Amino acid sequence: MSKVRLAALLLAAGLAGTGLAQGAAARPAGPDAARCESGHGPALLVRVTGFKVRTGTIRVQSYGGDPEHWFDKGSYLKRIELPVPAAGALDVCVPVPAPGEYAVSVRHDVNGSGKSDRGDGGGMSGNPELSLFDLMLKRHPDPAQVAVSVRDGVRTVPITLAYLSGTRFRPITPQER
Repeated sequence: MSKVRLAALLLAAGLAGTGLAQGAAARPAGPDAARCESGHGPALLVRVTGFKVRTGTIRVQSYGGDPEHWFDKGSYLKRIELPVPAAGALDVCVPVPAPGEYAVSVRHDVNGSGKSDRGDGGGMSGNPELSLFDLMLKRHPDPAQVAVSVRDGVRTVPITLAYLSGTRFRPITPQER
């Protein structure tokens, strides 16, 4: 089907401009959602996809300052916890204090226990590949791989959740959901 014909069908169905034509962007969530909706940054709009299940909570943390200490325990700038949405992506607005270089981590606490369990998932800006050994040895990804440059506006940061499979973390395929 041609793009012109698809556009005409969507228009006729009243769907053009609703987001359904392009994958339905979620409305920003979190205590600072209005900041991302208005486009007034600096802020990160973290788009979380790849949920294995639709239970539990999502924790989004932003990091700034010395890249060598991004992801160190307690070094986050902002932490936002939200329930997992029933469907679709979760867009979380995370303000940052000034233009600069930042990183983001996301954890899917599948059972909502507040503790890290083997079934939990996670991800980082840049979607680096991680192993169980990386976590056990507290090895962080290369800052250049996870850095997000933020200017005055709102920067979208796509993160695909990965879950433990053997000794590697990998995204869940649609057949596994």
